[in-house]
Amino acid sequence: MRLVRTLEVITDAAAILGAILILPLIAAMVFEVLSRYLFSAPTFWAYELGYMMMGAIFMLGIAYALKVRQHVSVDIIHGALPPRGKALVNLAGYAFLLPCVGWLTYALYGYAMRAYVGNELSGQSAWNPVIWPYRVVLFVGFSVFLLQIIVEVAKNIRALVTNDGTGI
Repeated sequence: MRLVRTLEVITDAAAILGAILILPLIAAMVFEVLSRYLFSAPTFWAYELGYMMMGAIFMLGIAYALKVRQHVSVDIIHGALPPRGKALVNLAGYAFLLPCVGWLTYALYGYAMRAYVGNELSGQSAWNPVIWPYRVVLFVGFSVFLLQIIVEVAKNIRALVTNDGTGI
């Protein structure tokens, strides 16, 4: 289970990075509001910086939300099941989720690479930055999510074999 712990450290690191990004996002939005309403001088970069940072925060935190069981579930049914029942229900869900997230991760890689190779610009504002760094973060976030799903599959297989519900 050393690999599981290592992958969960990666999940934690991504979540911490996402949490840290909240501070510059707040600073940028406060600056925009003050600039717009106190000085009648709106910024040309705040909108794009805002959606990029917010997207990065969500993408870097999605795997952590899975790790700490904060995604939507029907707890009344799941909570009443024995450990093996919980593991079977979870594995059924992961059997559907894993290929979907794997496919999306692969697609996001291509999306980021096309933006990098083509030097694609956002086209959303006068700032018009290159978009590939944001798309790389989307790819990284989904990659970590994919790894965390694999970790959850391993935990649930262990619970299914041992009938030990800790960790699921």
